[in-house]
Amino acid sequence: KLYSETITHKTDVGGVMLNLSSADNVKCAFRSIQKSVAEKAGTEHFQGVTVQPMVRPRDAYELIVGSSLDPQFGPVLLFGTGGQLVEVFQDRSLALPPLNTTLARRMMEQTKIYRALQGVRGRKPVDLAALETLLVRFSALVAEQRWIKEIDINPLLASPDGVTAVDARIVVHEQGVREQDIPTMAIRPYPARYVWPWKLKDGTPVTIRPIRPEDEPAMVSFHETLSERSVYYRYFHLINLEQRTTHERLTRICFIDYDREMALVAERRSAETDESEILGVARLSKIFGANEAEVAVLVSDAWQGRGLGKELLSRLLIVGADEKLDRLSAEILPDNRDVQRLCQKLGFSLKHSIDDEVVHAEFKL
Repeated sequence: KLYSETITHKTDVGGVMLNLSSADNVKCAFRSIQKSVAEKAGTEHFQGVTVQPMVRPRDAYELIVGSSLDPQFGPVLLFGTGGQLVEVFQDRSLALPPLNTTLARRMMEQTKIYRALQGVRGRKPVDLAALETLLVRFSALVAEQRWIKEIDINPLLASPDGVTAVDARIVVHEQGVREQDIPTMAIRPYPARYVWPWKLKDGTPVTIRPIRPEDEPAMVSFHETLSERSVYYRYFHLINLEQRTTHERLTRICFIDYDREMALVAERRSAETDESEILGVARLSKIFGANEAEVAVLVSDAWQGRGLGKELLSRLLIVGADEKLDRLSAEILPDNRDVQRLCQKLGFSLKHSIDDEVVHAEFKL
């Protein structure tokens, strides 16, 4: 393949030679590429060649995965049919990073090639799980490396045996571009800096981390552990389990915009089932038009009284300070003495409101 920092589409200038089976073939291909580039583009565009193993996966489809910058939305991801005729077919879908496996699958489903990837006319389906993982990791790369201006993998060969990147291109921002001038992402990436290991009073290891869309099934199990008393203290009225665990409601709770709110979950891995279990949830919701937020904490009945509520609320104070908020507030029912004492221990000021029949808690950051 042609090696050039100025030519993007190598095949347009005769820059790709395949199925070379001997050293003489490689030498001839080198001279042929050098001559073709000089005639079609100019000698200054030829900087040598790269020699790679010939990839021949069975039942493979040529795909493209890429990203480019939009002035308003920042990085935008692309997935679709790839190869030399990518501009001709124009079979593609767009999405905003970061992706999870569900969003990656939805992105694939929006393309025509997706039907073929599932297996048609006796051909085996490609490894869709590997393709999902690649899209998720690709979106993480784009999200974490802000100096990437454009990037694409084309072709990306997808087969029942996995995925293989055959060619790739990366363009970084020019020298002199300031980081603050680079368009920011429309969707804030997963805030991994808010992941903390912790232990309960009895030594049980717990992980406190921001909520993820994949937590929806675990949130259903969490709500099944709550008593009517805990639900009433949290929501100020009773909501039955069926209402609390509808898909529409849990989607709003689990799939959040980390710029506007932050939900921390405390999870442990069950020794009996080896599955993750959510023990408590703390939520910080920014107030529109003000540099402040409301906070709330809810802990499973079986895990109350072990310091978890205090730890979750104290972590929200760290998040609020890190997000440069001025004030955090909460509303507590007068009968909820435990949470009132908890807020006082952490430095909240309490004010009883007779008119609203609630206790206002406030913490100035």
